[in-house]
Amino acid sequence: MEAGFSEMRNELQSRDALWRRIQLECQQMHTELQKIREYKDMKEVHQPYCVQLIEQLGNKNTKLLLLAQSQERQQEELNEIRNHVYQEEQSHRSEKERMKTEISDLTEELHQKEIAIATIMEKASLLERQLKMELEIKDKLLAKQQLLDSRYKVMSSENTHLKDMV
Repeated sequence: MEAGFSEMRNELQSRDALWRRIQLECQQMHTELQKIREYKDMKEVHQPYCVQLIEQLGNKNTKLLLLAQSQERQQEELNEIRNHVYQEEQSHRSEKERMKTEISDLTEELHQKEIAIATIMEKASLLERQLKMELEIKDKLLAKQQLLDSRYKVMSSENTHLKDMV
């Protein structure tokens, strides 16, 4: 997109330079026209020369009109190019702003997710410790239960033996 802008700017500069040359030629032709008019006033004195100058003036006027028409067309094209460049730059700016906003939103969302992950990790760590403690307690209780079961069996067997003896 930047290359397109650069190309359009170069085109604008080229057309501006052409526009300045045309304006310079117009000024030169206006100067010549003024001289011709001065010579025309001296028509009686320099009649043959005046006729030649009038012909030159006519030729110059024709060229001047053609240049003016060309200048108008080029000015219109230049304005169209400027408008297009302006619209592209505006579009580019708004796209950049949209992307900045989107990046900012995504960064904020990422930050929130990182906080959530850290919180979950802390809770998971706490739950893991609690689970280990509960497992230890259950292991102890199981061992105690097994000890009690074996004592019960021993006592039950002693009771049975004692009953048989009595």
